[in-house]
Amino acid sequence: MNKLSSIHFGGSNPVRIMGILNLSPESFHKKSIKTTKNDIIEAVHSMEYEGADFIDIGGMSTAPYIQSNISAKIEAKRITNAIKIVQQVSNIPISVDTCTSYVAKQALDLGVDIINDISGLKYDINMINVISNYEVFVVLTAFSKTIIAGNYLTQTTKLLKQSLDLARSINIPKEKIILDPGIGFFRNSGVGKLFTRIDSCWLSRDLSIIRNLKYIKLNHPMLISVSNKSFIGKLLHKTKSEDRLFGSIAAEAISVYNGADIVRTHNVLETKDAIMIAEKLIK
Repeated sequence: MNKLSSIHFGGSNPVRIMGILNLSPESFHKKSIKTTKNDIIEAVHSMEYEGADFIDIGGMSTAPYIQSNISAKIEAKRITNAIKIVQQVSNIPISVDTCTSYVAKQALDLGVDIINDISGLKYDINMINVISNYEVFVVLTAFSKTIIAGNYLTQTTKLLKQSLDLARSINIPKEKIILDPGIGFFRNSGVGKLFTRIDSCWLSRDLSIIRNLKYIKLNHPMLISVSNKSFIGKLLHKTKSEDRLFGSIAAEAISVYNGADIVRTHNVLETKDAIMIAEKLIK
């Protein structure tokens, strides 16, 4: 049985925390990178103790401004090694951050609980075929392979609906679908392969989406991932991601106030406090 069957989210349920376990040395937030067995074990124990409800394992950087050339086999090796380590020391539910069907299958064969696809099932045409064979939760992120224009909310809603249609085509139950508006993945330019190109200001887009989360949820739980991201650095004039903690906490609390149901973060302890206050202020 999927471990998330006993963890309810969305609606009147508590806001949940997804801790980030980052395996990719090329990633933008160097402080979060864990590559050795001891580091992975320590990170998982720490996040679990601090209040993470599940962890998200990523094996390849997907930041738009980072060129990531690793193969699916390398990504899969990083992720499967980490999954096995985590499963040896913890029973915490595991999410895997990947857009590649090969990687997803390797992870699903090990019994992970969530596939977090920042392309919303659109990057790899084989992803829906792989997922259809497993009883798994999916995170669908707003994404387009082509340049988009127009109203931020309208376009984001349209992209999420496209991914929902793909999920429904393989009969993923509604209760197993989580949406993500793609904060940080809508840019005017980039060198990565997994971002949505827009013809307007990316900063304005991200801020508009966070302000209006409740209007794009489409009756699904909404995951928000803003931890240490570029819009915070832009607003605070902080180029180093490790200097964006306080900005991240503020953005996460406001996101919860505006309708986020799950917060994906590098900073579990601080985020848990922020969420607790935001939830009390909503009531």
